[in-house]
Amino acid sequence: MSAPIVIHRPSATGGRRVTIRGQIVGLAHDDADVVEFLRRAGLGVDAEQLLDDPSWVQWRGGRAHRYEAA
Repeated sequence: MSAPIVIHRPSATGGRRVTIRGQIVGLAHDDADVVEFLRRAGLGVDAEQLLDDPSWVQWRGGRAHRYEAA
């Protein structure tokens, strides 16, 4: 089973699309944005720690925690 949270490659204008269980939840420009999306989805408890857990989060197309334009 793949991670339920995917942080996609940085866009050409900066930011990364975030999906939770296949649903787009927003465009993150930093980790705080991702944590807020997770909180809104009911995953707020220790959401920041989930960002480095590969069973929860898959970072695609770029280094983790980097949001600069591609």
